[in-house]
Amino acid sequence: MDGWTLSGKVILITGGARGIGAATGRELVGRGARVVLADLDGDALAQTAHAMTPEPLAIELDVTDMAACEAAVERTVEEHGRLDVVWANAGIASFGPLALSAPAAWRRTIEVNVMGVYNTVHAALPAVTAQRGYVAVTASAASFAHAPGMSAYAASKAAVEAMCNSLRIEVAHLGVSVASIHPTFIDTDMVREAEGGSSRAGQRLRDAMRPPFKRTYPLERAVADIAAGFEARSRRICTPRFVALAHLLRPALTTRAFERELLAAAPEMTRLFEEDIRERGVEGASVSERVAVQLEHEEAAG
Repeated sequence: MDGWTLSGKVILITGGARGIGAATGRELVGRGARVVLADLDGDALAQTAHAMTPEPLAIELDVTDMAACEAAVERTVEEHGRLDVVWANAGIASFGPLALSAPAAWRRTIEVNVMGVYNTVHAALPAVTAQRGYVAVTASAASFAHAPGMSAYAASKAAVEAMCNSLRIEVAHLGVSVASIHPTFIDTDMVREAEGGSSRAGQRLRDAMRPPFKRTYPLERAVADIAAGFEARSRRICTPRFVALAHLLRPALTTRAFERELLAAAPEMTRLFEEDIRERGVEGASVSERVAVQLEHEEAAG
């Protein structure tokens, strides 16, 4: 769009307390944007906001609560007078063979990664439309590259990519642009938790992946790609850039030839996951300690 610049734009970022959301938020502030950070983890959110200059508005938010998402948008508009960009970035990961992983972990992944995205975008869309603005959603390379042990995560990311594809067409005539963001493994808390060595089944999966998919890439690389994509109002942001080629060739990723190493690794992954369950319990094997706390709160509330 002619004349589009991030300077002065109001940008609401969910999942803004850490990782890609926090780091890109800092970059966007540096480019003159007025960022609003939202996250479920209030303590981490406050620390992240305090470290930015100028300090952004920080809103503690559970994206699975539609009313809370609506309130977050209302507060953003009250503070800044408008909302130009919404970035539905909040997400969690779970792991394990579908037959063995914790049902609560599978369900929570869908609730946060799909319904949380829907709630965020639905709540923000009227305000963003009023500014002929930009909607961004963090999908993943997992939205089209579907590894064993990642059925919940891959399903959730495929769902929000499809949502973006539909929404993009629905709102184009209103002057609104829509992006899906597709990172591979980026050096964030979520990936470090998975790489920490506690999940032997997860490590076996990474060993079976082909380069360049198996590598973990610097956070700064993702930040630069996403910020540049926001500046260009890109419809798809892939990071690192090779992910764009993988997206283009996505039908090949579900062929027997590409799946050969994964097929060979799957039986051992199942055995290792069973060992993880015996040592840590099914929920401990399925999610990180941080996500396990969410599951405990959800069970207590239920």
